[in-house]
Amino acid sequence: MSANSKIEWTDATWNPVRGCTKISPGCKHCYAETFAERFRGTPGHPFEHGFDLRLVPEKLGDPVRWGTPRKIFVNSMSDLFHPEVPDSYVEQVCRVMLAANWHTYQVLTKRGERMSQLLQTKLKKAASASHIWWGVSVENKSHGLPRIDQLREANTAVAFLSIEPLLEDLGAINLEGIHWVIVGGESGRGARPIDAKWVRSIRAQCRTQRVPFFFKQWGGVRKSAAGRELDGKTYDEFPVVVENRVPPSETRLKLLDSLTVV
Repeated sequence: MSANSKIEWTDATWNPVRGCTKISPGCKHCYAETFAERFRGTPGHPFEHGFDLRLVPEKLGDPVRWGTPRKIFVNSMSDLFHPEVPDSYVEQVCRVMLAANWHTYQVLTKRGERMSQLLQTKLKKAASASHIWWGVSVENKSHGLPRIDQLREANTAVAFLSIEPLLEDLGAINLEGIHWVIVGGESGRGARPIDAKWVRSIRAQCRTQRVPFFFKQWGGVRKSAAGRELDGKTYDEFPVVVENRVPPSETRLKLLDSLTVV
């Protein structure tokens, strides 16, 4: 877990899974893959195996050990709903999130169909938990928009969209049942361009449909230089964050034992 994430819309990251595989245009310049592959072959490094998919059960208990409430991006370096992650392991991750409910969890996937199916069956309790936010990536019309319908079918307490990297004008978007929208341009080498008109269109639709809007970045090769202001304003809107009591350390230790995580 990283307690000081540089991702603008979260506080920390938690990676009980590492590695992934590409499935759509939004994956082309994956920041996680680029980072992980730098360390392939480095003995003892968390990414010694590069971006190959691996379960990391020793990380499962981290949120329980962490006593300060945080917004936690789950699997910033992977996808919880990758087909090689067993249902039983996904359920174990959800048990931890349900138990350590003093945090707010942000789960994001490009595999909306599998997520939706599990949230409607094995993960129903997690779907209804207001401290767990479930999201899908939306990079374009053909791949991204269908994920919104898949997410909506899951009927989660909090549903969000990460429209990043935004690769084209998405047109009209049905935001019924969606509680938060993040928008951002692609960054780094080879970053594909973003048009301000596309961003303004999404902002306007969020206003009309009363959905909190978060503009993450313009991106580009030098994203810090481009900044994250839209029409002279920074948009840092969030859904309501539920505040649950943090148990004392002794109780959390017992909770770790009950969850049988290491």
